Amino acid sequence: MDMIIAMRSFARVVESGSFSDVAREESTTQATISKRVAALEKDLGAQLLIRGSRTHSLTETGKLYYDRVVNILHEIEEAESEVRAAGVTPKGKLRVTLPSMFGSLYVAPLIPEFLSSYPEIQLDLKFTEKMLNLVEEGVDLAIRLGNLEDSSLIARPLGSDDLILVSSPGYLAKHPAPLHPSELTNHNCLVYSLSSEGATWSFTNQKPDTSVRATGNFQCDTGSGLLEMLLADTGIAFMPRWLVGKYLESGQLVQVLNQYYRRYPINAVYPQNRYVPLKTRCFLDFMTQKIKGDAMLNNNG
Repeated sequence: MDMIIAMRSFARVVESGSFSDVAREESTTQATISKRVAALEKDLGAQLLIRGSRTHSLTETGKLYYDRVVNILHEIEEAESEVRAAGVTPKGKLRVTLPSMFGSLYVAPLIPEFLSSYPEIQLDLKFTEKMLNLVEEGVDLAIRLGNLEDSSLIARPLGSDDLILVSSPGYLAKHPAPLHPSELTNHNCLVYSLSSEGATWSFTNQKPDTSVRATGNFQCDTGSGLLEMLLADTGIAFMPRWLVGKYLESGQLVQVLNQYYRRYPINAVYPQNRYVPLKTRCFLDFMTQKIKGDAMLNNNG
């Protein structure tokens, strides 16, 4: 048995909590992964995992071994990368998770160019609003909008955008535009239900931070749902500029309270390992270049 292969399989079982998930990642069977770990335990003369019907936990010895194995595997990967660095072609499966609307509207159109530049990379995009655990899910990289909460990840700033207040001319013809955030209480506010701040809208500008409790008859968990309601003349929403920009240009939507906005960062995040695979670095560099070239997503004030 290849000890390094067994160590890698063991580490991924610990991180994902599942033999079957690791088997899918490595395009093999659950039985094969189980045999690798069992053989590793036999070679070491110690039990590493306490196997359950659904979940698995580490023995005390297993925890000590895992902590050492992770560092060893990182050292091996880094050494391999350094040896192969000259003239190596980026290749392999790259798993990236990103917000659904931003990913579909902004990132997806860029992917053909990326794959044309790196034809040996197999890109697996996961569009979701959920904050996936990158290690447990076997994800290499995530693009996240907003302030980061998980300090265990390495973050690479890509740019920033603003949340702005928008409505439609049809709605404002019946409901005079607010002149101050406090007047939003007199309007039908359309709320993004997955916001970390809930229905509280806070604004960043030259004045002290201002916030208002948004109330209305509609909330949903997608930007597309809010956009449809805005275009149907139903209220005011706090929306990312990248999503509503073209509708502002066409006049289908208008910005209200222009001096009030909420700036938020756009980051790429990845697990805190010493070694970052070449395929991941290529995607990071590509996205950084694209966003730096986009005035809307490179908003520095």
